[in-house]
Amino acid sequence: MAMKSFVEVNPDSHFPLQNLPFGVFKHEPGSHARPGVAIGDYVLDLSVIAAAGLFDGPCLKSSDCFNQPNLNSFLQLGRSAWKEARETLQRLLSATEPQLRDNASLRQKALIPMGKVEMLLPVAIGDYTDFFSSMHHAKNCGAIFRGPETPINRNWFHLPIAYHGRASSIVVSGTDITRPRGQAYPTGDSAPYFGPSRKLDFELEMAAVVGPGNELGKPVSIEDAKNHIFGLVLMNDWSARDIQAWEYVPLGPFLGKSFGTTLSPWIVTLDALEPFSCDVPNQDPPPLPYLAEKISKNYDISLEVLIKLAGKEDSCTVTKSNFKHLYWTITQQLAHHTVNGCNLRPGDLLGSGTISGPEPGSLGCLLELTWNGQKPLSLGGVTRTFLEDGDEVILTGYCKGDGYKLGFGACSGKIIPSPH
Repeated sequence: MAMKSFVEVNPDSHFPLQNLPFGVFKHEPGSHARPGVAIGDYVLDLSVIAAAGLFDGPCLKSSDCFNQPNLNSFLQLGRSAWKEARETLQRLLSATEPQLRDNASLRQKALIPMGKVEMLLPVAIGDYTDFFSSMHHAKNCGAIFRGPETPINRNWFHLPIAYHGRASSIVVSGTDITRPRGQAYPTGDSAPYFGPSRKLDFELEMAAVVGPGNELGKPVSIEDAKNHIFGLVLMNDWSARDIQAWEYVPLGPFLGKSFGTTLSPWIVTLDALEPFSCDVPNQDPPPLPYLAEKISKNYDISLEVLIKLAGKEDSCTVTKSNFKHLYWTITQQLAHHTVNGCNLRPGDLLGSGTISGPEPGSLGCLLELTWNGQKPLSLGGVTRTFLEDGDEVILTGYCKGDGYKLGFGACSGKIIPSPH
C-alpha cells in the first residue's frame, strides 16, 4: 500500500511523504531561522516537533540540532541520526498516526504554509568544490575550445577533475544575480576587453551536501563515502564564459565563476533517492582501486532548465537532462577529494559539474546549446546566444515514483545589470 500522509499532497507535488527533504526557513520577518521538512504545500517546523519531545530515539532524544539556524549540527550526527529522523517524521506525518494528526494545537504550530515562509540556505557552507563529471559536457567543451580530434584530456578518464570554488557567493533560489565585470580576450593587438560579461551562462548541476566529514590526513574510503553524503540539491553554477576563457590558463576558473552560485533550498536525502538508484555509465579504463566501487550507483533524476526571457510572462524549456548521465559518481568524487588527506566538514558542498546528456536537447549550458554563440537558440520567437539582463533561469528536478513525484522544487535566479 502506498505511503499516505494526513497532510493533503497534490499528485504533482515534489514533496510527498516519500520525500521529506530538509531545509531552513524563517516564518516571519525578524524571526529566527529554523530547520524544517517539506510536506505537500507545508513546512513542518522541526524545532516544534523537538520541543514536543517527539524525537525520542537514541540519536536525537538529547540533541539540540533542530534548534540551530542551519542543519550543520544535524549533518554531523551521521547516517544513524538521519535515518532515525526520517523514520520518526514519516511515522508522525502518516495518515494512520494520531500523535500529530489529532493534536490540533500542535499541528497549527508545527505545520506552516509554504507561502508564509522565507527559505534560506540550509547549511553554513565552509568550502565548495566543483567537479567536472559529465563526459558529454567535457567532450563538447573540449571540441569547442581545442577541436574534435582529442576533446577530452587523458587524465579525465582516470580521476574526477575539480577545482576549489567560492563559498561566500553561494545564494539560495530566488536571489538576483548581478552581471559580473571583468577582463575578456583582446581583439588582435588591442588591450583586453574590460566591462560587463558578454557571455553570461547558466550551468545545470546538482550538488552533494557533506555529512560528518573526516579528520585532516585521514581519507574516506570508497566503501565509506556514502555515509558522508547527506543528500542532493539543485545547483546553477553561473558562468561568465568570456571572463573564464581569458583567465583559466594556467590555473583554472576564478572571476568567471566566483560571482554567484544558486542552490535550491531543499536537500533531498540519499535515503529518499534510494528507490531511484540506477547503473552508471561504463567506466573505461577501470578506475584505480581507491575509486573502484563494488556497487556503483547513479540516480534517475529528470532535470529541466527553463528561461523566462526579460519582459516575457511565459518561460521556455531550453534543455532536459538527467543526473544518471554523470560518468563519475558522487561517492567517487568524495573519496577522491579526501584521498590526499583533505578534510571535509559538515555542510561542505560538492558540485557535480554541468550535467549534459548525449542528445542535442539534453545539453546543460548555453555554451554547448549555442556552440559558444555560433548557433543562436530560438525561444518563443526571440533568439539568445547567452543570457541578457532581466532573463530568469529556473532549474527543476524530480524522480518519478509509482503514483507520486519525488522532487527538489525549483532553483531560480534572475540576471540584473552590472551597476557600473
